[in-house]
Amino acid sequence: MTDRPGGATNDRIGSLDLIRGIAVLGILAINIGGFAGPGVETVSPNYMGRVPAADEWTFAATFLLFEGKMRALFTMLFGASMVLFIERNEANGRPGMALQVRRLLWLALFGYLHFLLFWWGDILFFYALAGMLALPLRRLRPALLAAIGIGVFTLWNVQGIVQTLPGVVAEERILQGEASPAEIAADKKLTGQFRDYAEREAAGIRAGFAEHVRMKLADDPLEPLGAAIEWLGETLPLILIGMALYGSGFFSGGWSRAALRRTAALGVVFGGAIALALLAWVMPRHFPLRAMGMLSHYGSAFEHLLMAAGYAAALVIAAPRLLAMRIGARIDAAGKMAFSNYLGTTVLMTALFNGWGLGLFDRFGPLEQVPFVLLGWALMLAWSKPWLTRYRRGPLEWLWRCLVEWRLLPNRR
Repeated sequence: MTDRPGGATNDRIGSLDLIRGIAVLGILAINIGGFAGPGVETVSPNYMGRVPAADEWTFAATFLLFEGKMRALFTMLFGASMVLFIERNEANGRPGMALQVRRLLWLALFGYLHFLLFWWGDILFFYALAGMLALPLRRLRPALLAAIGIGVFTLWNVQGIVQTLPGVVAEERILQGEASPAEIAADKKLTGQFRDYAEREAAGIRAGFAEHVRMKLADDPLEPLGAAIEWLGETLPLILIGMALYGSGFFSGGWSRAALRRTAALGVVFGGAIALALLAWVMPRHFPLRAMGMLSHYGSAFEHLLMAAGYAAALVIAAPRLLAMRIGARIDAAGKMAFSNYLGTTVLMTALFNGWGLGLFDRFGPLEQVPFVLLGWALMLAWSKPWLTRYRRGPLEWLWRCLVEWRLLPNRR
């Protein structure tokens, strides 16, 4: 292994797997709110009334360190990996684009089954749809890809902020005791809709496995498609930015150490400052629903991107030394098996919280959810490396590859 930034090896780019490992661990810190309680809990801990201060501080910490940043990292890495997959296949004389299209189609099926059988919070279907749209642009110069990605990202989120801001202003007037009767009535209606949705979601999760699936098919069988379109303005630009970063050599030593340091410092400092400023606004107000909904969809998007870029640059710098350490090797293995770990975490957490499992749903606040996150992290770090000493790919990575190739591939080392 070289000691240049990125820790590139002959067969893999070390920093990609390392960053992916961090991302798949960090995503659980956010997703746990959706596993353990109604999905609206990932937006605000106070959706049903005030929670203890310890829960608010825990929610604030995850908002600062993980919320949106891990998803952005994961998405950019997906874009980079798409191009890497195509290039490696084409270098071996194989139809890289055709194989990538098949890969995305199978990913869409995995994502839909993930939603239908286990959890509403799937992101794989998002990646499949946005990846199809990104593929025709892959040969553009990295600078142009980045410009398109940042441009679309900016336009999408600015229009979202403009669209949702009147509701946030009305909510603020209610909090200050200055709202009109019409604003108060509209807020009560919206809050009631949130609670009704949470109750329907809870009923499905507390039901048996077959009833849970039946309710999803009856209520909205096309929910993954609708959600993928709703979030397209985030997913597609981040994939394009990931493709641009890969093409510029960001992950493989193409950037100087000084450029990486500047990116890490600027991303973490400026992104972190924005996140802290937003927390300083919403935390004294106890995370009001409309404000948090606006932030989770649009208002925090730019700090997500900045901090994700900063995290990525810092990890590229640290990769050579970190990969030589035991913990780094464990995180790297978790990243190599991110697909298995992402879906495996869903199976584990739904077995703990859903009605077909232990039925622990809606019993734990944000602070009490931390041990479940630590359990998930421990299991991902514990099993990934031993598995990869015996097998070439994670179990779901192997199955996905077999489906793309349409043949049974050897997996034992």
